Amino acid sequence: MMVSKETLFEQLVSLIASSHQLHYEMTKDLPKDDITPLQYEILEFLLVKQPITLSELSECKGISLPNTSREVKKLTDKGLCEKLDDAGDRRKQYIRLSAGGEARMNEWMAHMKQLFLQKVEGAQDAELAQISEAIGVLKATLLRD
Repeated sequence: MMVSKETLFEQLVSLIASSHQLHYEMTKDLPKDDITPLQYEILEFLLVKQPITLSELSECKGISLPNTSREVKKLTDKGLCEKLDDAGDRRKQYIRLSAGGEARMNEWMAHMKQLFLQKVEGAQDAELAQISEAIGVLKATLLRD
């Protein structure tokens, strides 16, 4: 079956919108206490891609560098992330989750995992394999770095 690139693009836009909705549903009831939604997004990003520079984080999240720096400072003050100096370039710093940040994210991921397991509870092994394969194809083509 031949699929046009225009059709694929429309499907991708729909998938992105649906994934945003799914992400909202899976995170809306997390006990975030004193963490703002933006700070949570930063922590979530650090969970999957760390260490990262402030400028890389700023670019990826679409936040100005001063705002990124301010939010990372707040997270550092809360003990959820930490800065590391680059041994080869003293002007460069990396940000990563602290041990406390990792523990907090692990709690939140456990909550999200339960919601995910509920969503796929009735899925057959073949369907789960198709989902896994589709994710693999997306990562290998559209989502590669």
